[in-house]
Amino acid sequence: MIVIDHLTKAYGPKQVLQDIHLTLSPGKVYGIVGENGAGKTTLFRCIAGLETAYTGQIRSDLQPLKNHLGFLPTNPIFLPKITGKEYLTLLSIARKTPLPDFNVQNIFDLPLDEFAENYSTGMKKKLALLGILLQQNTYFILDEPFNGIDIQSNMLVTAIIHQLKKLGKTILISSHIFSTLNDTCDEIHLLREGTFTRRVLPGDFAQLNEEMKQVMVGNRLDALDLR
Repeated sequence: MIVIDHLTKAYGPKQVLQDIHLTLSPGKVYGIVGENGAGKTTLFRCIAGLETAYTGQIRSDLQPLKNHLGFLPTNPIFLPKITGKEYLTLLSIARKTPLPDFNVQNIFDLPLDEFAENYSTGMKKKLALLGILLQQNTYFILDEPFNGIDIQSNMLVTAIIHQLKKLGKTILISSHIFSTLNDTCDEIHLLREGTFTRRVLPGDFAQLNEEMKQVMVGNRLDALDLR
């Protein structure tokens, strides 16, 4: 379990997160939605231990939290001249987990002998995801896991999330593709200007989707005067 109390984060005079409260339980998938700049990535970085200059508390059953958490960023970055195979080996060694069986566990059919920096955007996303899965983490933060990947991989990632849930893992996801949240989440939290404004359960997902369309699209198309 992860418990977040009164989490507040600012970059200089800019307030990014304001008095965030959230409890993440085992075997649950939590979605975070909000416009760009709402604070989603900053929240994830605070939980993952990549941001430390904040007020409030982030507590977990397993300590230190960062040693049991796999964080998939929106745009994974890799060291120059490291192959996919070397990357996965490095992550496994860092957590003292069994070294991968690359012939079996390369479920995304990645070219593991090639340099990761030469991968496409989608391939980088899949390599980074595979890395945190092989670490056997208890907690997972997936920031836009479906961006840039093909339809087949999209289905596979959805199946992975469902399997992690069955295994009692705790999963936190953000996605601009609302259907992926609808297919995976137990609840969705709406983040606006650094504050959670709404908690939505599956029965109201469709209504939330329509409300977000109105907010994000609104009358903007009218301004184009398309003909």
